[in-house]
Amino acid sequence: MKNYFDLTGQVAIVTGCSTGLGVQMAKALANQGAKIVAIARRKEKIEAVAKEIADTYKVETLAVQCDITDTDKVNAAVDEVMAKFGRIDIVINNAGTGAVAPAEDITDDQFNGEMNVDLFGTFKVARAVAKKAMIPAKYGRVINIASMYGLVGNKIAGSAPYHAAKGGVVNLTRALAAEWGKYNITVNSICPGYFYTPLTKETLDSDFFQQNAKTMIPMERYGNEGELDSAAVFLASPASTYVTGVNLPVDGGYTCM
Repeated sequence: MKNYFDLTGQVAIVTGCSTGLGVQMAKALANQGAKIVAIARRKEKIEAVAKEIADTYKVETLAVQCDITDTDKVNAAVDEVMAKFGRIDIVINNAGTGAVAPAEDITDDQFNGEMNVDLFGTFKVARAVAKKAMIPAKYGRVINIASMYGLVGNKIAGSAPYHAAKGGVVNLTRALAAEWGKYNITVNSICPGYFYTPLTKETLDSDFFQQNAKTMIPMERYGNEGELDSAAVFLASPASTYVTGVNLPVDGGYTCM
């Protein structure tokens, strides 16, 4: 029987691949046979992630230290991947940050920092990968990690720059899909809700956030480890050949209300 999600031999870059959802998605792609390039700023973290994935899933890996806000470093990182593997089939733009404060107290530096990482950094990586690898190959899967807060506002945690940046990622996804479709490159985004990670567990388990889940989320809970993986695998795989320009919420139904 045909495996619609087989990624054997394909090369996948995952940015922000030092902790949390980035590592989970990288493992999900490796489980389908993809070679994994872990990109982040913390060298020791990504080297440990790359080694764990190689040992567990028996695929080739590469750890590349890179600040995605630096154009020269992004270009150099893509060149390094091409020198080793000769191709880049998939990129998951997962790297991000998040300034939390009332909108009236947000500084220019906080707003600019958010834009530089979440929006401009996403574009820089997509641009470099498309130009150097995917357009010449006439094939590619670009997956941008936006957020449900790129689709709606919220009242529980002031984060206007994050909303603005992720909203930009949502429409950047549409724009790139429209431009690059002729090259057989699909561009989609995933819009996650709150997910449990080692960094979020304490917050999400608090009484306040548990009550928020029961009030605001139809499924009355937050996302568990692995529940984002199927969306990433689907959008990275041959099964999504005719899916592009889509912003897919994975949020327990938060944005349906």
